[in-house]
Amino acid sequence: MLVFPLAAIACDYPDEGNLPLRRAVTKVKLLPETEAWAAAAHKSGTVVQYALSLDREWHKGGRCYWTVEARAEGNTWRRFYVSPDGKRVLSESGRPEAAARHKATASGEARAGAR
Repeated sequence: MLVFPLAAIACDYPDEGNLPLRRAVTKVKLLPETEAWAAAAHKSGTVVQYALSLDREWHKGGRCYWTVEARAEGNTWRRFYVSPDGKRVLSESGRPEAAARHKATASGEARAGAR
């Protein structure tokens, strides 16, 4: 019988404090489809929650992913898989998700010129 320590199969946790956890949830929150779903839920008065599970890791293509669920009213709307470095977000089917849109910000020079 072979025994492997849990650390051998667990995702590596980047040495960045709690930033990787916040980054994983934010990656899911900023997906266009998630933003649209959350906006509709909020409009109807529903509270939206995001749950990151470090104990439900998923492996695909030699990579490790954390599970992030988008929930409302106690039900899971969608499940996503986010790499600990935040560079990859997969859907429940294992397909890459469309990148979150980046909010445009003015450069420091543009802000200075507007004063």
